[in-house]
Amino acid sequence: MKNPCDGHRLIGEILIERGFITQAQLEKALAAQKDQGGCVYLGGVLIGLGYVTEIDIVTAVVLQCNLPYIAVSKHLIDPQIARLIPADVACGNRLVPLDRIGNILSIVALNPLDAKVRRELEGLTGCHIAMFISTASQIDQALARAYPAVV
Repeated sequence: MKNPCDGHRLIGEILIERGFITQAQLEKALAAQKDQGGCVYLGGVLIGLGYVTEIDIVTAVVLQCNLPYIAVSKHLIDPQIARLIPADVACGNRLVPLDRIGNILSIVALNPLDAKVRRELEGLTGCHIAMFISTASQIDQALARAYPAVV
């Protein structure tokens, strides 16, 4: 599956354009990311430096990749839907099954672009997966509600 962000503007460009950060802050964050071996997402670095919030990053990713956002903290998690995804898979991938309509399972994930996880979920559930994005803190709160014995 093709990454919907391919060919789109870079996250830093979007954050500058929207006035969330300055060019100097972006350069400092990119240097910090490089110092960390490049294995940390730029958004995480920017949050860590205190330049942006989680919702600022999610907003930029929504704009960059045309992904739908769900404030998962405002949704009830149906225990029957939660049981479709094992707790270790949900927690390990920071995703929450939200709803099922027919053969389509809606998933809210921290990284909804992970094709490997999508294939794993399709194999586990036999459903087509509709991915949504939310903030890490909202997903963690939803995981605690959906899988209280694990989280």
